[in-house]
Amino acid sequence: MSPAYALTIELPLPQAAAIDALRAALSTEQMGIVSEVDVQATLKAKLGLDSHPQKLLGICSPTVAHAILNADSDMGALLPCGCGVSEASPGITRIALQDPAVIAANTDNTVVKTACQAATAALQRVLGRLGQNADPVAMQAAGGA
Repeated sequence: MSPAYALTIELPLPQAAAIDALRAALSTEQMGIVSEVDVQATLKAKLGLDSHPQKLLGICSPTVAHAILNADSDMGALLPCGCGVSEASPGITRIALQDPAVIAANTDNTVVKTACQAATAALQRVLGRLGQNADPVAMQAAGGA
């Protein structure tokens, strides 16, 4: 089940393969990964903590970002949309994409709301593609759709 602020999917893939699949699915929507933080490596280096593989990604559509920033430049504080990718169990990776509705909820600007609706629809299609390309038997075993 997805939280109200995110669109999620679990894939029967290790983290690196899941990120590759995400990157390919995003590109079909003219979206991409614009930043990447290796949480596992950072926790180890900065705090000496061991962690399962997890990354934080910045997801962006230039078209959506342009519309939002032209309508309200301060909305840049909420861009790019965040994405968490976590392999808590070996070979099972959960992807949580920030729902752009979170951004839309913080404004009355109709241009921003419209751009965010388009971005949410695109991200839903991305998750649909990820789900279609996953092995259904492995997805069921992983607890996915």
